[in-house]
Amino acid sequence: MKRKSIYLIRHGETDLNRKGVVQGSGVDSMLNEWGEAQAAAFFNAYQHVPFDKIYTSNLQRTQQSVRGFISQGIPYESYEGLNEISWGLREGKEPNIGDTTYYRELVLAWKAGDFDRAAEEGESPVQVRARQITVIETILSRPHERNILIAMHGRAMRVLLTTLFDESLIHMDDYEHSNLCLYRINYAYDTQQFELEVKNDTTHLLSLEIPQTI
Repeated sequence: MKRKSIYLIRHGETDLNRKGVVQGSGVDSMLNEWGEAQAAAFFNAYQHVPFDKIYTSNLQRTQQSVRGFISQGIPYESYEGLNEISWGLREGKEPNIGDTTYYRELVLAWKAGDFDRAAEEGESPVQVRARQITVIETILSRPHERNILIAMHGRAMRVLLTTLFDESLIHMDDYEHSNLCLYRINYAYDTQQFELEVKNDTTHLLSLEIPQTI
């Protein structure tokens, strides 16, 4: 039976994550020092896995999160389809009451089933799912890649996971995430089914000292 083992991670921390700033596909931020430490800790924990391919979004924070594996010579490809959702006009701004209320109402609309509702000049979950499906099809068309690593983003991961498990987008928020968390998923080619093995795992980060904030 042919199987594919998928290691799916969210990127490490950025300064905007630390500040609580919403960063979507239009904000190409870099990992901060803590994010780099998270990436190094993940590499140390999983460098033994014989990855055949790495897939990332087009945003540098995902590519930096898997730099250790790429430096080993593991081939990688970047896809816009794996980018974070576009939060539109408000992404990248310092937190404020108006924007916080706006995002809360948007997410509540999604939880109520209004998946076509998009952020102002941004994307809806339905649009994100549509661009992800092409990437999923590409990945599954390569059964010779037995172990793969995918680095992407929080909301985009939530959309992707509901797609893999053939669920309504209303279940997006069932999939919790944190910076440099791991989801491990198996795909069986004979049944064409995905199986969730590990969810939002951060045990590889336990050895890190919590950064001090001022």
